[in-house]
Amino acid sequence: MDATEEISQENTFYDSNGAAKIHDRIQKRQQALAEDAERRKDAKKSQSVGEEKIEYFLRTFKAERAGIQELLTGCSGADRPVVTQKLEEATAKMTQLQKFLNDSVIFLSQYEIRVAQSALQKLQTSLSETREEALPKKKFAFRSRTKAAEVSDCPPPPETAGSGVTKLDGAAVSKQADFSDISDEYLTKTSEELQNRDVLLTHLTNCKVRLYGSPSTLHLKHINACEILCGPVATSVFVDHCSNSILAFPCQQMRTHNTTDTQVYLHVTSRAIIEDCLGVSFAPFCWSYPTLDQDFSASGLDRDRNNWSQVDDFNWLAAGTPSPNWTVIPEEDRKTTWDP
Repeated sequence: MDATEEISQENTFYDSNGAAKIHDRIQKRQQALAEDAERRKDAKKSQSVGEEKIEYFLRTFKAERAGIQELLTGCSGADRPVVTQKLEEATAKMTQLQKFLNDSVIFLSQYEIRVAQSALQKLQTSLSETREEALPKKKFAFRSRTKAAEVSDCPPPPETAGSGVTKLDGAAVSKQADFSDISDEYLTKTSEELQNRDVLLTHLTNCKVRLYGSPSTLHLKHINACEILCGPVATSVFVDHCSNSILAFPCQQMRTHNTTDTQVYLHVTSRAIIEDCLGVSFAPFCWSYPTLDQDFSASGLDRDRNNWSQVDDFNWLAAGTPSPNWTVIPEEDRKTTWDP
């Protein structure tokens, strides 16, 4: 092979190698462009889905809010049974609307959350005002409930679990309900009747209750339009299905479910927890009676530690945004006089 042929073959080799490299670069570039186009397509699709979710939320929220407002407007001039039914329906719809907002915060902006929260708070205020205007509280009868009357009127426990033990929703309570199925009465318990006991108040309507002593636990279930004051509770207070009421007690922990339009004057050494609640408001415990100091000592609660304003809402997961389900009672609106 002469020198000319050798040079020609060498040039052909380099030309082929260069062409291969160029082809490889072109393929990589095309692949990168295709991947980038796919990413933009996915991002656009995701943005479109997000916008559709927001649009659906705003449309549904507006319609549900209008439905609640219509129910409240329908209370004007209606008979008491109709008003009661409409208010119950409005309260249920409010709870559902709050859950709808809670479930949607993951894709809503902070501004959209604040607007919806403000709308819910206005609805809650309107609901409370409508209830107060259409269903004013009755005056208390102030008939003291004697121990003998309580024993004769109190129904037998629904389920027992051994000697002297009643089951409440599957949980053992060491004593039968202290007050049950009572309306329009003034009810009291002494320290001797409460000391280290588990106390249950259930299905009370328009009652004033005074518990002078230190029970071990306190259960409040199905309470409506009542004022319940209790001395220091050594462990926990459980509140369920309470509405339009005022509660006051010191305790170690408070757990509240399914409660609406209720004020709580609280001394709690651990935490207050709410779930499925709406319109619950808090202030520091301020009730007093002659043996309160002794009952605080008996309960073992730390009187200098009160976390009354540190409330955990298990239905509100929006970090950095206050829950709309509870508020602090303004100082000028707090109750200071309890008994004549």
